[in-house]
Amino acid sequence: MNTPRLREEHLRFIRYLLAGGWNTFFGMLSYAVLYRLLGHRIHYLVLLIPANILAVTNAFLCYRYFVFRSRGSILREYFRCYVVYGGMIFVNAALMYILVDWINLTPILANCACIAVTTVVSFFAHRNFSFRPPL
Repeated sequence: MNTPRLREEHLRFIRYLLAGGWNTFFGMLSYAVLYRLLGHRIHYLVLLIPANILAVTNAFLCYRYFVFRSRGSILREYFRCYVVYGGMIFVNAALMYILVDWINLTPILANCACIAVTTVVSFFAHRNFSFRPPL
């Protein structure tokens, strides 16, 4: 059964994957640049903070205008994105700690591995929370 609503959900998911590809590249590049520039002076976990601010802002813009095509309150949705990604940064930091300090991966490679986990969880959180249409 191919209803218009189901078709739109498929298109939204495809747009999410496209935006996610860009967001992943942007987030990884942001972290890598910060780590290369400041990693010798600032702890790799502290560098997650500015990298995530840049990445969340980029993701918010992509999700709002390209994926979910939202017309809701910009400030409310931006705040909700931070709530979702706030949870994700703790997951990312914990996984990175394990991968870097216990398994001895480099911080950049560990960050890449963490992205797979946070991508899946964040799609559902954004769809059902950040960009949920008002009731």
